[in-house]
Amino acid sequence: MPSKRKTPRAKDLSRQAPARPRTGMVRTGEAARLAGISAQQLHYYLLIGIVQPADHTDAGQRLFDHDAIRRIRMIRALNRSGYPLREIRDIFINGR
Repeated sequence: MPSKRKTPRAKDLSRQAPARPRTGMVRTGEAARLAGISAQQLHYYLLIGIVQPADHTDAGQRLFDHDAIRRIRMIRALNRSGYPLREIRDIFINGR
């Protein structure tokens, strides 16, 4: 006799495709990969306020657009050429 259960089972939920980010947006791990840094570095950049996500998914995951990735690459280049992150943050935030 078939079940009259209307709610999906947990194993059925795990098979559902993950929510896709908005067009042109990538999640944290992919943004880090595209920018050439680790996800941990990107999380640190977010923590100190040097980078902001362009948007968030309904579940609260951060989304980054092309401009954010370009900014992350610039931060990486400045940091590798000797600028401390504190100075880079001041440049971006205060225009100094």
